[in-house]
Amino acid sequence: MTRQDLKTIKRLVLKIGSSVIASSSQGLNEARMHGIAQEVFALRHRGVEVIIVSSGAVICGMEKMGLKKRPQAISIKQAAAAVGQGELIRAYERVFCPFKIKVAQILLTQEDLNDRKRFLNSRNTLMTLLDHQILPIINENDTVAVEEIRFGDNDHLSGSVSHLIDAHLLAILSDVDGLFTSDPRGMPDARLISEVAEVDDRVEALAGGSRTIEGTGGMLSKVRTARKVTAYGVPVLVLNGSDPRNLARAIEGESVGTLFIPRPTRLPSRKHWIVHTLKAEGRLILDPGAVEAVAGKGRSLLPSGILRVEGRFKAGDSVACLSIEGKEIARGLSNYSSGEVNRIVGARSAEIEIRLGYKIADEVIHRDNLVVFGLQPGEGPG
Repeated sequence: MTRQDLKTIKRLVLKIGSSVIASSSQGLNEARMHGIAQEVFALRHRGVEVIIVSSGAVICGMEKMGLKKRPQAISIKQAAAAVGQGELIRAYERVFCPFKIKVAQILLTQEDLNDRKRFLNSRNTLMTLLDHQILPIINENDTVAVEEIRFGDNDHLSGSVSHLIDAHLLAILSDVDGLFTSDPRGMPDARLISEVAEVDDRVEALAGGSRTIEGTGGMLSKVRTARKVTAYGVPVLVLNGSDPRNLARAIEGESVGTLFIPRPTRLPSRKHWIVHTLKAEGRLILDPGAVEAVAGKGRSLLPSGILRVEGRFKAGDSVACLSIEGKEIARGLSNYSSGEVNRIVGARSAEIEIRLGYKIADEVIHRDNLVVFGLQPGEGPG
């Protein structure tokens, strides 16, 4: 695709970083939020459905609680989010009111999207809001999230939402112009990269480990999100949000920010969910014959090809499949728990019932629930 193709998008996920609309010293910047509202109104006028993923609740809460530094303890962060989330959504109501746009607050945790039924229920809710011309404003539910279920930053959340609602574009507004050849804050000769054809390890290395002062993410977080979203066939734009007009300019085809080109062959929704939404709860180490059968021939994973089990997982959990060398070659949903797999390691399918006293399936992972990385380089998680 080219930048000119962005003119045809009909559904946009707009991720707004904390640094774009708020600061710990001054709280929310409603003038900037109003500018964003104006751009959203213009997009809706031309027939584009918009879903906002917004950070800023924690900073709002920090200001009200008198905190000078972003809290590290999750309990204090949750308290700040509880204080600030109401103020954040009220501010959005105020800035969208002049444009007669109604907003709805949606709070999600990773657990909501790990469960396939809840994933589909969340999708139905969002699609219903769009059908009623209501603007969804989504944030991570920091007040209840714990380390095991939290998204970690809203870049990742916006990527999951892009998959959830079949977006045509994910636009990430940040406090930087895009991806550079090196960190522009320390390297004056750094050049902006206008387009990225494929997100690989080299591109991730360019992003480095920098993070914004006000938020939890950084360019590395955005690049990793782009890697996942483009695998689903959705382009990603990273733009400087200090000027809301950058979004309109980019969608009109101007060379603004960094555009991450989507993969031509789209990863099916269910398989994208397995790889990029679910967390791998354990690992299966495969012998060379199983690696060839799974990665080379597209077959299901049988217990006879498993050398050992690492970690604890339940039946139905996502597990990573690794070669002896430690390379992840596939990921899928296990038919058996880790304890059960341990008991059938190396067994032929006909021996499963003898070892367990029952048999759920001939395969540990059926090929329909298995995403192979070896056949399509780059589909593995970053």
